[in-house]
Amino acid sequence: MNHKRIAALALIALVAACKGGPPLAPSAEVVAAHRTQLPNDPGDAAWRDAPVYTAALVLQDMVEPRLLEPSTDKVQVRALSDGKNIAFRLEWTDPTVNDLPGLGRFSDACAVQLPVGNQADVPAPQMGEAQRPVEITYWRAFWQSMVDGREDSIKALFPNATVDHYPFEAASLQPGSEAQKEMAQRYAPARALGNDMAGPRKQPVQDLVAEGPGTIRPAPESRSVGRGTRAAQGWSVVLSRPLPKGLDPGSRTQVAFAVWQGEHQEVGARKMRSVWVPLLLQK
Repeated sequence: MNHKRIAALALIALVAACKGGPPLAPSAEVVAAHRTQLPNDPGDAAWRDAPVYTAALVLQDMVEPRLLEPSTDKVQVRALSDGKNIAFRLEWTDPTVNDLPGLGRFSDACAVQLPVGNQADVPAPQMGEAQRPVEITYWRAFWQSMVDGREDSIKALFPNATVDHYPFEAASLQPGSEAQKEMAQRYAPARALGNDMAGPRKQPVQDLVAEGPGTIRPAPESRSVGRGTRAAQGWSVVLSRPLPKGLDPGSRTQVAFAVWQGEHQEVGARKMRSVWVPLLLQK
């Protein structure tokens, strides 16, 4: 490459940077740029310092329930790290918003997967292997709408419904009374059994652990935070979590991503996923 071409490319890159746009050339790996503070807002200007990696997504068609028709073909990824934690910003195109729970409804969602610890020989990208677990940070649009203030009521979930009588809103039951609590448990069985998947929630993310397909379970404690925002063309989501043990600035590991489109009835194993992608932590 001659000097004139190098100078021209440098000038174009400078103009793009001044405009706040993404780097011209896509990164060949996910590079976690070093920052002293990690943003939780997908729109934070700090994300401009992180190179963009475009992760190709493929069908999860290896185990049941399989996804047989492709939907999201790629997700754009940026990463930042402060040496103790790492934050990923995922952005993908999704023409529809699916953030309300209910029968026959499926949530838009995304996830980041990392091996447990820093190891050269990583487990299979399909959610790890027996005795070789992976850690997953999972975001759901259902949860995000709840955190953003959506009421857990019939009126909020089904705006066009007409309610004659609803136990949670029964005027004859005093709020906080034993009768009202008993009625609430009767009509919210998952919550009564301690299943918090339906909420209420303070964070729209959950930490999970898996040792292969069909083994996913909640992590002993949830340490991740995140936030998703909707744009005209799709979602932008930040997932921030502690670094796996043994992963220090300057080291490398692998990372994988997954995206679910609710409108496409994607849930659980029915998803679009990536293979392992190299991840570099900058000093």
